[in-house]
Amino acid sequence: MKPKTELSLKARAMQYLARREHSRAELRAKLLPYVQDGDDIDAVLDELVQRNWLSDERTTEMLVSAKRARFGTQRIAHELRQKGIAENLISDAMPQLKETELEAARAVWQKKFGVPPQDQKEKAKQVRFLQSRGFPMDAISKVMKLSGPAEEGGF
Repeated sequence: MKPKTELSLKARAMQYLARREHSRAELRAKLLPYVQDGDDIDAVLDELVQRNWLSDERTTEMLVSAKRARFGTQRIAHELRQKGIAENLISDAMPQLKETELEAARAVWQKKFGVPPQDQKEKAKQVRFLQSRGFPMDAISKVMKLSGPAEEGGF
């Protein structure tokens, strides 16, 4: 039986990048357990960035486009931070997200509920759901107003 050969860091990184975009920090974390004496993980990552195979900008664009239809700006920004995306890239993505925030919140509400809340308890449930999806209260309030009043004393 042939002995199993260990993949180089670069080959392992290429396998990860073939599946989906990764941020530099995310890929670094995935490769760290495989670093051996003499390996320079930062040199490998630098080469991938230089060849444009690794890009935090592309990772940001990919995540924003994948999550936009289901989540609000707060949740998307949080996920970008978890992936190690720089704050300047996150703040660059926010204006385009905020432009479509109300439509996204309305679409998420429509898909999940579709009917106006019948009482305050149901309204609170719908508001909590939209909050958990990362939509800000101003967008949630507008969605609730557009869906119709539950009772007196709305937002």
